[in-house]
Amino acid sequence: MNDAPETPGNLFGSPDATAPEYRVLARKYRPTTFRDMIGQEALVRTLTNAITSGRLAHAFILTGVRGVGKTTTARIIARALNCTGPDGAGGPTPDPCGVCEHCRAIAEDRHVDVLEMDAASRTGVADIRELIEGVRYRPVSARYKVYIIDEVHMLSTSAFNALLKTLEEPPEHVKFVFATTEIRKVPVTVLSRCQRFDLRRVDADTLARFFATIAGREGARAEPAALALIARAADGSVRDGLSLLDQAIARAEGEVTEAQVRAMLGLADRTQLFDLFERLMKGETAAALDQFGQMYQMGADPAVVLQDLLDLTHWITRVKVSPEAADQPTVPEAERVRGRDMAGRLELGVLTRTWQMLLKGLAEVQAAPLPMQAAEMVIIRLTHAADLPTPADLVRRLSGNGSGAPAGSRTVSGTAVGRSGSPADAVGSMAGNGASPDPGAPRALTVGGESVGIAQPGAAPSVPAPQSFEEVVALFGARREGILQAHLLRDVHLVRFEPGHIEFRPTPQAPRDLASRVGQKLSEWTGRRWIIAVSAEPGAATLAEQRAEAERRERAEVSRHPLVQAVLKQFPGATIEAIRDLTRPAAMPVDEASDFAFVDDPTYTSDGDDAP
Repeated sequence: MNDAPETPGNLFGSPDATAPEYRVLARKYRPTTFRDMIGQEALVRTLTNAITSGRLAHAFILTGVRGVGKTTTARIIARALNCTGPDGAGGPTPDPCGVCEHCRAIAEDRHVDVLEMDAASRTGVADIRELIEGVRYRPVSARYKVYIIDEVHMLSTSAFNALLKTLEEPPEHVKFVFATTEIRKVPVTVLSRCQRFDLRRVDADTLARFFATIAGREGARAEPAALALIARAADGSVRDGLSLLDQAIARAEGEVTEAQVRAMLGLADRTQLFDLFERLMKGETAAALDQFGQMYQMGADPAVVLQDLLDLTHWITRVKVSPEAADQPTVPEAERVRGRDMAGRLELGVLTRTWQMLLKGLAEVQAAPLPMQAAEMVIIRLTHAADLPTPADLVRRLSGNGSGAPAGSRTVSGTAVGRSGSPADAVGSMAGNGASPDPGAPRALTVGGESVGIAQPGAAPSVPAPQSFEEVVALFGARREGILQAHLLRDVHLVRFEPGHIEFRPTPQAPRDLASRVGQKLSEWTGRRWIIAVSAEPGAATLAEQRAEAERRERAEVSRHPLVQAVLKQFPGATIEAIRDLTRPAAMPVDEASDFAFVDDPTYTSDGDDAP
C-alpha cells in the first residue's frame, strides 16, 4: 500500500516535515544564565559572589511557589560549577559560556554527571540508597557531580534519614541541589545541612515588562492592559504567565487585546465591574443582580467576579487614603476618573465593611455546590447593607435632632431601634462616640427624648453601681461570671467597701489576678472606675462562711421549735433537710429559703405541710 503524501490536508502527516518542532514559550525562554533571571536579584547576587569567591556550599535548597525558577536555578548552578569556557581551560564561573561541552550537555539534559531525580515519583529509601551508592564515584568528565532532587519534600522519612550522613559530609566532588514548594515539610535536620535560598514571587509590573519583551521576540502585538491582566493572573509565577501568554497569542487574531484575555481568563470587563460596584453601593438589588447575570452569561466566573470586586474595593480604599495612587502611569484613565469619584463619595467605614463581606462571601462561593446562587446571595447582602448607617453617622443623626431616628429604624417606647430591633444594639453602636469631655466618665445621649447611658468605648451599656459587697457578688452571678463569683464567695475576706472601692484579703486559694479581673469587670459593667485593693488585715469572714454560720444558727433555732421536736421524736433518725420561709416571695431561690423540711427516708422530702 502506497503511503499518502504529507500534505496539509493529510490527517496523519504534518504540514511541513522539515519544520522544527514548536516549543512552548515557557521552555523556549527558560533562563540559561543568572543574568537572564528576573525578579530574583538577591538570589543572583548571593550565588554570583559565592561562585566568584570560591565559597561553594556542598548542598543548596531552593524554595518558592511554582514557576519562579527553582529547577532552572539548579541547572544554572550545575552549569556554573562545571563550565570550562570556550577554550576548555576555565573554572567555575557565574557566567557559563554556553558553548563548552558541559554547558551544552547540561542544557540538553544529557550530561552523565548531572543527575536529576523527581522525588514525587521516587520517594522510597531504595531510591536514595541507589543515589548514595553513586556518590562515592568521581565524575566521569565534569568537575563536580551534581545531584538535583526536585520536590524533595515528597521523600519519605526513612529516605531523608538515609540521606542525612552523606548530605552532611559528602565527597568534595559532589554537590546537592534540592528544590521544593513545601519547605515546611522538609525535616530540620536536612535544612540545617543546606544553604537555603527563597525565590520570591515576581511582581506584576516586572512580569508585564518581561511578557512585552517575549511578545516582541515572537512577533506578536499585545495591548499593555492585556499583558497586565496576564501578569496579575500569573500570581508571581513566570512559567504560569508564559503559558497564559502562549495561549493568548494562539487565541488572538493579529493582536492580543484586553477583551480577548478577559474572555480567556473568565474575567469581567473592568467597566462592567465598576458599574456593578456602583449599583452595590447604591443598594440597587435588582439592577445589580441583572448586571451580574449578564456578566455570568458572557463567561465570567462567579468566584472571579467576587475576587475582582475585592481587588476594586482595595484599590478604591487605597485611593481614598492615598489619592496619589490614582496618578500611577499604569492606571487607565477610566479607572482613574471613576475610582477617584467613588473614593470621594464612599466612607472608609463602608469600604472596610464591603471588604469584610466580600471576603466572607468569596469563601462561601468557593465552597458552595452552586457558586452562582451563592454569589447572588452575597450581592443581595451587599446591597442590603449599602444603606445601613455607620456608627458615626448614627450618632450624628441622633445628636442632630431630638427624634432623629435613622432611615430604616423604628421607635419603641421613645428609644431608637435599628434594624436588629434591639434598643441595646442601637446603644452599643453609639458607644465610644459620645460628646463627654471626660473619657473616663459615663456618657449619655438623648434618643427620642429619653436619656440613654453609654459605657466606656467597647463596653456594654452601664448598670447601677452595687451599693454593697453582696450586690457585687450578685452582679457577677447575673453576668454569668460563675468562676469569679465563686472566688468572691469563698476566697475573699472583706476589709472595706464603698461604691467604687473594695479592699479585701484573699485566701491562698484565690487567683493572683483576682483583684485586677474584678476591677476590670466592674468598671466595664458600671461605666465608672473601680479600685480593688489587696490588704493584709484579717477582714470579715467570707460570704460562704457567713452563710454557713447563718444557716447553722437558723437550724439550731428551728430545731428548738416544739413542733419540730415533736416530729423528730415521732420519726427517729429524721433530719432537717431544708428550711423555707413561706412569707418570702415564691420566686426566691431555694438556697435562700427559710422554710424547713424533714427527711426520714433519703428519697422523701417534706414541705412542712405533711407534718403532723
